Amino acid sequence: MDRRTYLTGIAASGALGMAGCLGGSGSDEFEVLHGWTGGDGKEAIDALTSGFADDNSDISQDNFQAVGGDGNVDLNATILRRLTNQNVMSAFANWPGKNLERYRDSLMDLEEDVWEAEGYKDVMQDRVIDYCEFNDKMPVVPIGSHRMNNLFYNTSVFEEAGVDAESLSSVSDLMDALEQIDQETDVTPFSHAMVAPFTGLQTWAQILTSQSGVEAYMDFINGDGDRDAMIEAFDVLQEIRENYIPGDASSIGYTEAGQKIIGDLDTDQPPEAACIHGGNWLYGMFRADDSFNFGEEWDWIPFPGTEGVYFYHVDSFVTPASNPTEEQTIEWQKYVGTKEAQIAFNNPKGSVPLRTDIDPNELTDFLAMTYEHLTDSESYPPTIAHGLAVEPEILDECKSVIGNNFQNPYDAEAAADGLLDAVSQ
Repeated sequence: MDRRTYLTGIAASGALGMAGCLGGSGSDEFEVLHGWTGGDGKEAIDALTSGFADDNSDISQDNFQAVGGDGNVDLNATILRRLTNQNVMSAFANWPGKNLERYRDSLMDLEEDVWEAEGYKDVMQDRVIDYCEFNDKMPVVPIGSHRMNNLFYNTSVFEEAGVDAESLSSVSDLMDALEQIDQETDVTPFSHAMVAPFTGLQTWAQILTSQSGVEAYMDFINGDGDRDAMIEAFDVLQEIRENYIPGDASSIGYTEAGQKIIGDLDTDQPPEAACIHGGNWLYGMFRADDSFNFGEEWDWIPFPGTEGVYFYHVDSFVTPASNPTEEQTIEWQKYVGTKEAQIAFNNPKGSVPLRTDIDPNELTDFLAMTYEHLTDSESYPPTIAHGLAVEPEILDECKSVIGNNFQNPYDAEAAADGLLDAVSQ
């Protein structure tokens, strides 16, 4: 499929089946869709939307609708269906960058009314401005960034196993630590969820980068990957999955995997796992437990071998064309870019603002550290599993490759070849 007609083709096929049956069916009521249905995401979106509602008496929480979860799968399907049916919403949460290809012909330009009016190009990070520009338009406003190359760990488990997290500087070090935890404790070394294939894709990307460098990862997403290096990364992921992950990994999602690091301190239930890789939305989950604190019960290191790297992820709000509530939508997008909104949303979400003029003292200790890393890391490769690095149909194909070839049984060569084929489209 031509990437430039990803949405257009869907729209056309839908229109053929409903020719003569539909006019514009969108509502004139302000409506924002998002995928934050629980945990850190729900608290964050509630903080954001309540702030906007406080300044707009005609807006309430009912104007903001949560749709599913699972890495935006349900949300994206709902958005595409409604745009196809001309039932246009005011705005929706989504990733910018190449993810916007799916909405190519359905985007409103906010360049003049929001970006220029509010001076956001002067206060947002340059790289996020690049990701927010698409098809000669500025159709989105960023709300926050998650760092993807994190290894979160339970301090008591690492201490019991005799593992010094700060000494882990390579994948080899990590594998030795997982084996040591396995031998010295009764705890699962590496918490991991396999119910959705994106978790395998994102962890594989970290292993590839750690073992072969940022350039190898960038070559891969640009269609020129080193097959041998990719297979080596899959071999490590296979070793982890066969030896060090929870027995119920194939049936749990990200939230359940993260909970295994915490345990239940109120009932003296010990943690079930020692560490987990993932975006720092996990911090948003951890901070909700008052008895599980950064620097005490849990801590953090960059995924071993990725020191100085900030694997870049961005959340944003997207504005569709033929907007049913243009004036209110513009006011919403102006608000999304304010200091107030970015601090209110990101503190509970576990992400960091994209503005360059945020006082770190307005953020939690962990996020203040992450905000510093956002501004002074050596490299910022875009995440493949969350919309920035590759276009939607390529990401879908990459996830299918993981699901078909690396969910047990494992076939490293087939997985590497499948990913190479996907990014070479």
